[in-house]
Order: sequence, then structure tokens, then C-alpha cells
Amino acid sequence: MPQTTNTILMIRPVNFRMNEQTAVNNYFQEDLAIKNAEINTKAQAEFDAFVEKLRAVGVQVIVVEDDKLADTPDSIFPNNWVSFHDDGTVVMYPMFAENRRKERREDVFIRLEEEGFLIENIVDYTSAEAEGLFLEGTGSLLIDRVNSKVYCALSARADEDLVIEFCEDFECTPVIFTANQTVEGQRLPIYHTNVMMCLAEKFAVICLDCIDDKKERKNVVKHLKQDGKAIIEISEAQMHQFAGNMLQVQGDNNQRYLVMSKAAHDSLTPKQVQTIEHYCPILSSSLETIETCGGGSARCMMAEVFLPKV
Repeated sequence: MPQTTNTILMIRPVNFRMNEQTAVNNYFQEDLAIKNAEINTKAQAEFDAFVEKLRAVGVQVIVVEDDKLADTPDSIFPNNWVSFHDDGTVVMYPMFAENRRKERREDVFIRLEEEGFLIENIVDYTSAEAEGLFLEGTGSLLIDRVNSKVYCALSARADEDLVIEFCEDFECTPVIFTANQTVEGQRLPIYHTNVMMCLAEKFAVICLDCIDDKKERKNVVKHLKQDGKAIIEISEAQMHQFAGNMLQVQGDNNQRYLVMSKAAHDSLTPKQVQTIEHYCPILSSSLETIETCGGGSARCMMAEVFLPKV
């Protein structure tokens, strides 16, 4: 079972702006003093340039236009509502913000089938929303597909019981912890695991300083080392530049790339860059507007497609 894929689903925004419903616990979001229409235009330009860079190295990017009528400001982050697995399973997840639930679209599945992918069954956890329980896809769940493990930082958007249910359904070992960041002098939970941690084939990029509980931190390190992953540590300041929000993908000739934003790339030290590049080249793109208003970055924009071909 591969850890990386060469096919990515991305949703091109039509109503991108700062989502007031997610800002309550996403401390990465900031308001820009420009009109929403202008924010959306800038986000589209960043999105298009990013897609072009991915395609230029041979990553297959399936782009679906967002639905104008749905008013889904965060649709650019599809990895939170859906994941696509190599046994033909599609998983749909319960979302914290009510206006993000409208991002779930069946026509996305039809498009993938038109592209020649096989969807055998759909696992749907969305009924948990009625109980006020959430688990936001591969934002919350970092899946080590090779070693059958799931790393998850608990938060309002990642319920422990749902993590365990997912792990039982997909026969994975849960590695659960709490990751915090300092917000106005307080330690508060980080909204998604994938902003403080990235799992690649041979290494992990992680902000261990976020895991305040020493036992939990040791446990995460133990699991990574047990599976032969080199650990590349980032600081909390680097995490705020989205240096944890990276994804390893495959391009032409099975070449691996670590994809991140320009802000993330710029925040890395020469030694960190050198360590990453020992394993694979870095591909970065400027996502300033998307990061500032959306509070998410490169990783959040890419839903990996592991589905088998028909």
C-alpha cells in the first residue's frame, strides 16, 4: 500500500473569504481589510498558479469548480470532508462549521468515476454532526498507510471516539495526543493535526513543542522511530508559517516532491531544507491570501486520490 499518490483532487474557489464560522477555533485565520470579491480573485490566482506548478512536475490534478450558489468559503480545503482509499472506499466526514457541510458534493464522485476511478463503497460518518461530534478528514487524521497507523491531535474538530471508530473500521493503530498553541498567553488546542505535522514516506515534519504532555510527546516519537521515520522538528513560530502543512506527492517517473507554501518554505532553516531535500525536492507556491483568510495552506488544499483505476 503506497503512502503517496500522483493524483490530487482540488476545488477551485468561487466564494473564498474568511469564514466567520471556523474563525472561532482556527487561530491561524486573520481578516484582510479588502473586499471579499478581491480576496476571492487573489485566492483564485494563487490556486491556479499552484495547480500549474503541480502539473508541471507531472502530478495529476483533478480540478473541480466550486458551486457558486452554495456559499462555501472554505471549499478550497476538500481534504476535510472526504478521503479516497486504495480499496475503492470513499469516506465522508462530520464537519464542525455548519456552512462547511455544504461542501460535500456527490458530483465530485461522479467526476472521479468519469476520470476512470473505481468507487466501491462510501463510509459516512456525518451523522455524528447531530451529536455535535466532528472529525475533519485528513486535516484531523494523519494516515500512515504503510504501517497502518493514524496520528491525531484531539480538538473540537477531532473527537476521540470517532478517531477510534475510524481506526477500528480501517484496521489502524491510533496514536492520539493533544497539540496546543499559544493564543494571547493561553495554551489552546490546534484545530487540525496537519498544521503541526506532516507524514512522508521516510520522514516526518513535526512541531513537538506543541505536544505539552511529555508522555504523549514520547509516544509520538516512539511510533515514528519504530517505523524508521526521520524526525524533522519545526518550531511553533515555523508552524505559524504553515511549515507543518506539507504533503508528499508523486510526479513524473515516480519522483517524490514535498509540497508546501512559499511562506512555509521561507520559514525553514537551511539545515531543515537540506534534510528534506536529502529525501526529495521541495515544491512551493505562494498562497498568502488563502493562508491569511482561510487559516489553511498547501496540504489542506489537496485531497489525495488513492482509488483504483477501473
